[in-house]
Amino acid sequence: MARVRVLFLCTHNSARSQMAEALLRARSEGRIDVESAGTVATLVRPLALQVLSELGIDASAQTSKTLERFIDEPFDYVVTVCDAANDACPTFPNAGAREHWSLPDPSKATGSEEEQRAVYREVRDELEIRVMDLLRRIDASA
Repeated sequence: MARVRVLFLCTHNSARSQMAEALLRARSEGRIDVESAGTVATLVRPLALQVLSELGIDASAQTSKTLERFIDEPFDYVVTVCDAANDACPTFPNAGAREHWSLPDPSKATGSEEEQRAVYREVRDELEIRVMDLLRRIDASA
């Protein structure tokens, strides 16, 4: 049986989609092929990496990528994690299921570094809930 493939999309592939990728990879213990991409490639936000490391997840090897590199690849699930990416990618070729998770952009957080980190944690925790739900659904359909 082929491995399940999941693609997370966001505008800049710098925080939400990166955290979702790392969470699903870690929680599935590597049995799901997971990628993330953006409509524009930028950089992985250091605070995203920090709040993932608080859960024992090292995502430091992940890089920001554009969706063009995945456009012709088949995915069982394509999940947009920001409204702008959802609007920019209303359909994705070769996608089995399409989902949209509307989440706030933690990179827009203001205040002290600790206040910003708190926003990243909130988004990370919401992503964890949604990733675990997706994982349960994938396992139930296997």
